[in-house]
Amino acid sequence: MANADLLIGLIKAGASSDATLFRRHVEALIADERSKKHNILADRLVSILQNAPNNVSQARRTLGENGAHSFVLEQTPERPLDMLVLAPETEALCRELITEQHRSDLLKAYGLSPRHKLLVAGPPGNGKTTLAESIAYELAVPLLVVRYENLIGSFLGETGSRLQKVFDYARTQHCVLFFDEFEILGKERGDNRETGEIKRVVGTLLTQIDRLPDYVVTIAASNHPELLDRAAWRRFQLRITLPAPTRNQIARFVESFAEKRRFQFNLASGTIAEKLSGHSFAEVEEFCVDVFRQAILSGKTDHPRELTQLKLRQWQNRAIVKTNSEVNE
Repeated sequence: MANADLLIGLIKAGASSDATLFRRHVEALIADERSKKHNILADRLVSILQNAPNNVSQARRTLGENGAHSFVLEQTPERPLDMLVLAPETEALCRELITEQHRSDLLKAYGLSPRHKLLVAGPPGNGKTTLAESIAYELAVPLLVVRYENLIGSFLGETGSRLQKVFDYARTQHCVLFFDEFEILGKERGDNRETGEIKRVVGTLLTQIDRLPDYVVTIAASNHPELLDRAAWRRFQLRITLPAPTRNQIARFVESFAEKRRFQFNLASGTIAEKLSGHSFAEVEEFCVDVFRQAILSGKTDHPRELTQLKLRQWQNRAIVKTNSEVNE
C-alpha cells in the first residue's frame, strides 16, 4: 500500500474511532516497512500495537478463556517470502494475495474484495507450512495453526462446537488461519465409509469458511487433495501446488542456506543438488543443518568439503533404505 493511502486510512480510522480499522492500517504499515527492510521500525510498531488496549483485544482474551487457545497454536512468523524457493508462478500468486490484502481499501472503493482463501497441495515436506508462515510474515499478522489433537472430540457435536470457537477467535483479529492436513476435516462427504458426524463437521467447516471476513486469510494445506470434498475446493479462490523440488531449486536452497549462515560447503551447489535429487525441501534443509552442525563440532567450518561429501554418501544410503522400505510396504 502506498504511504499516501496508509496516511489517509489512518486518519479516517482515527476520526471515526474505529479501532479495528486503525489496527488494520497499522498492520499494513508494518508490512510496508518490512518490505523496505526497515525491520527496526516495523518491530517498534508491532510492540506498540501489541501493548495498546482495545475492545478487540478484550474479545480475544474472552474467547481465549473460553477454550479457543486449546485448539489453535498462535505463532509469530519469522520467515519472509523471499527466503523460500518457489516457482515463479507460485510466488506471483502469493504476492498477489499479499498485495490485495495490503490494498483492500482501494479494492473496496471499486466494489471488490481482496482474496483471502488459499489451498496448497503437494507431498509432505515441500514447504506448505512454511509458505503459510511467510504469508503471515509479509502481512505482519499472527499465524494461527489449528491443533487437531485437541479439536477432534469423541462425542456427538463436540468437534463442531470446538471448530466454532476456532473461527470465532480468528474473527477477532487480522491473522492467517492455517489448516495443515486439511483432508482430516474436509473429506469428501460422498464417502459411504464416513459417519454422519464427520459429514456434519465438513458442513460446519465449509459454512464457517464462507462466513470469515476478508481480513482473515485462510490457508488449507493437503497432502491428499483427491480426498477433499468437492464443495471444499470451491471455497478457495487461489489454489497452488508445491511439488517436490527440482535440482535447480535444491541448488538455490543450498545457496540460500549458505548465504544466511555465512557458511560454505566447499562443494558446488549443483553437485549437492544432483546427489539430493528426489528429496523434499524439509530433507534438504535437514541435510544442510546436519553438515553445518558437524562442521561446528569438528572445527571444520573453513574447509568442510570432505565432511560435505561424507554426509552426501550417508544421505544417499538413507534414501536407499527409504526406497526399500516403501517397496516392502
